Amino acid sequence: MKLSPAQQKFILHWGEMGTRWGVNRTVAQIHALLYLSPDPLPAEEIAATLGVARSNVSTSLRELEGWGIVRVTHQLGDRRDHFVSLPDVWEMFRIIAQERKRREVDPTVAVLRECVQLARETAAGDKHMRERLLAMLEFLESMCSLYEEVRSLPTGSLRRFAKLRGQMRRIIPGALSRDADARPATRTNGEAEN
Repeated sequence: MKLSPAQQKFILHWGEMGTRWGVNRTVAQIHALLYLSPDPLPAEEIAATLGVARSNVSTSLRELEGWGIVRVTHQLGDRRDHFVSLPDVWEMFRIIAQERKRREVDPTVAVLRECVQLARETAAGDKHMRERLLAMLEFLESMCSLYEEVRSLPTGSLRRFAKLRGQMRRIIPGALSRDADARPATRTNGEAEN
């Protein structure tokens, strides 16, 4: 398969971004290739197109299947497995976010809960440490709750929600200024200081 300059650029960039997100470069490049491909691709063609070992392609495809963003399909007259990426970007990122939460955030929340409990049980525990651990736990639990609220939205509603962008500051009272809570209120002429 001959790649256009745009395809090459996107695949290379997606591979680089993958490494920054903790994903193997080849895994990310295969995902990018499948996402851009109009047709399902067999592993041999993926290997030849990207110039990577067939065994590396097999391992990478299993990982992508494990994430749920690539699936196997079959072609009439061809016994080989062919692979396709989810075409819906919204669904793909919804799955990726859920997997990352499950693999990274959920274990951290569990450990923080244990640490907070241990700190509470230790009579000679450091108050500063307990406060910091509790603050981190409360933050992550709040973000998880917010995430679950957003995740439960149907895709169409999520798209509309995302399009609100700057309008949210007008909808939410007190949110017109990002740092409104951090700044002292200013007085107008004639207002006396209390």
